[in-house]
Amino acid sequence: MRVLGINALFHDPAAALVVDGHTVAAAEEERFSRRKHGKRPVPFAAWELPRQAAAWCLAEAGLHPRDLDAVAYSFDPALAEPAVDMGLDDPWDPLRLTYAREAPAFLADALPGLDAEKVHFVPHHLAHAASGAFAAPQAERCSVLVVDGRGEATSHLAARRYGHAVEPLHGQQLPHSLGLVYEELTEHLGFLRSSDEYKVMALASYGKPRMHADLSRYVHPTGDGGFRATGVPWHEFCPPLRPGAEWTRDHADLAASAQKCLEDTLLDMARWLHGRTHDELLTLAGGVALNCVANSRIAAESPFSRVWVQPAAGDAGTALGGALAVAARGGDTTAPMPGADLGRGWSDEQLAAYLSTARVPYERPPDVAATVARALADDAVVAWFQGRSEYGPRALGHRSLLAHPGRAANLERLNDVKGREQFRPVAPMVLAERAREIFQGPLPSPYMLFVHDVDQAWRDRIPAVVHVDGTARIQTVDRDHEPLVARMLEHFEQLTGVPVVVNTSLNTAGRPMVDDPRDALECFGSAPVDLLAIGPYVVRRGGFFGAPAHGEGGRP
Repeated sequence: MRVLGINALFHDPAAALVVDGHTVAAAEEERFSRRKHGKRPVPFAAWELPRQAAAWCLAEAGLHPRDLDAVAYSFDPALAEPAVDMGLDDPWDPLRLTYAREAPAFLADALPGLDAEKVHFVPHHLAHAASGAFAAPQAERCSVLVVDGRGEATSHLAARRYGHAVEPLHGQQLPHSLGLVYEELTEHLGFLRSSDEYKVMALASYGKPRMHADLSRYVHPTGDGGFRATGVPWHEFCPPLRPGAEWTRDHADLAASAQKCLEDTLLDMARWLHGRTHDELLTLAGGVALNCVANSRIAAESPFSRVWVQPAAGDAGTALGGALAVAARGGDTTAPMPGADLGRGWSDEQLAAYLSTARVPYERPPDVAATVARALADDAVVAWFQGRSEYGPRALGHRSLLAHPGRAANLERLNDVKGREQFRPVAPMVLAERAREIFQGPLPSPYMLFVHDVDQAWRDRIPAVVHVDGTARIQTVDRDHEPLVARMLEHFEQLTGVPVVVNTSLNTAGRPMVDDPRDALECFGSAPVDLLAIGPYVVRRGGFFGAPAHGEGGRP
């Protein structure tokens, strides 16, 4: 079957293409439109579809809309209940549901040639579950835990995959929602809800969970696989923060207390699920599964021996999950996703054409990995643009900013480059076979979705990537899957004795990750980055700004 998956209703619109059970392409609309998260999650935007992402997925496979056997839309309006009946304050929710019911007609208009009858509604949390259970490696039999803000009428799904089917076991009815509570806290702390929840997780490391006992009256597990999470009077814990205002100890302590409530609840749910399935593998999806601190507690303290998290765990991942669910239901044997590098890529010739058109002086060194390693050893900040772009919010060695981890000042430097808050950490990448020497935690960790304790002997050697609590959110690099990144890491260690490089996303605050070569040149030109490594070519900052206005671009 040829199945196109679509996520559109809430936020992070995305498209994914599955052909004969294999993931061919997946991309988020924000990478094309350059609007962070694609759109705001309001009912008035629910009609907006990932038109560009869908068109690219089809083009990547050489298909037309008429060639599709099915389109999976990751929300089923037939399962939804009126917001007021669910205890939600969302007076415009009927408009959102109207748009959902009309999705087949909207899709047929957006993809000329598509038969609207081929559009299948896939329950939102089932799409999340399938994005974990069908995409994970060696997951023919596994447990699934989905936790997010909301779906049709629930905010959570515990399920089990066995073969081609995902069997629901339990769901938490709204208005109780761990995701919505965390969104409320995000807004209370002056950040943008449904966008900046990861900032709350980072801020929590600066506080103490001294408010946990009082907060747990509102957020706690119920022991039956569910939880209570609603009606938190945030103002009673500390005053709200205006956007951009300085946080206080109370704000950090509230973040730490909420984080602990979240972790305790998730751990209880994972234990309940294991008691029903006794599986070895737990797969996680839903926006809450992007909380890497909570994921690490589940990996360390739950009865599951393996935990795998969908790299596009947020709503973008439901595009892939919906497509996999429909493919499995149609009889296809689904294959694990080959990696997170499922987006756009360019040939060396195409990249050279971009650089020449932009009249940017560039060079083609004998080995771009060695050139970048030398620049990093000399304390340069490097924009790294290689291969296909990542699906999901993490930069995993394809659209990254790199730096020397041994210079403590590089944390502040990179946060200045990106224009973001100084309490935000940056992450390390390390070869998979070297990780255990330096980091303790779930290994391998190829998608940067767990936190690891940094060995005491290494904390002073790589201070730029050690968070205030002594942890790091690492990416382990498999040399078979990422040979170029592996070679760069090896060269860097030869020069410095350090087998770790700083890796953060190639973007500036409020902007999506760089996706195409034009984005890379714009980011390089607007931020104090020293070197751009784009395919086999490098562009140096001095040459970029010293080039004549009407000169000829460099040649490979």
